[in-house]
Amino acid sequence: MTAEDTAFIAIDVQNDFCPGGALAVADGDSVVPVINDLMTAYPVKVLTQDWHPADHFSFAANTEGAAPFSLVEAPYGPQVLWPTHCVQGSNGAAFHKDLDTDAADLIVRKGYRSAIDSYSAFFENDHVTPTGLEGYLRSRGVTKLVMAGLATDFCVRFSAVDAAKLGFEVTVIGAGCRAIDMDGSLAQARQDMLDHGVVVAD
Repeated sequence: MTAEDTAFIAIDVQNDFCPGGALAVADGDSVVPVINDLMTAYPVKVLTQDWHPADHFSFAANTEGAAPFSLVEAPYGPQVLWPTHCVQGSNGAAFHKDLDTDAADLIVRKGYRSAIDSYSAFFENDHVTPTGLEGYLRSRGVTKLVMAGLATDFCVRFSAVDAAKLGFEVTVIGAGCRAIDMDGSLAQARQDMLDHGVVVAD
């Protein structure tokens, strides 16, 4: 068993991010057995879950004339307008059926505020509004984090970088991640993580 000060965080292993989903990541379901194995090795285990209301600002369908994957300027900075995904209570928002959710100590839902998106497990996209995960981890005595999930270049990246900024030692397990890789976003994400001291273990 790994040291008691280490937590494993599985990011957004949900149906809409897996093949056949509304915002499918290529080969996304292949991370499930890797993540299930990783969860057995850590004393603190957290799952995150995108949990959007149907009227969410980040959905292209909610902006007249907007195309999915177009970019707009939000009050908090650039925002991709996504296909409608992970709507609260929908099958798309549910975890992949083979994910061992029973092993998790905590499930953190994010992106539930209509006017702001949330990639990171720690903060909304304004980089100020907290999810509460940091406080939970501190209360468990956690100083080191291991992460995997979907997608490498968005929610995994932002979660890892925010965690590093908060002072956690962070490792991302590449074998347990898959990327959208939109316009070079994967290479940019890897560099951003490395620049912030995140260990990216392939």
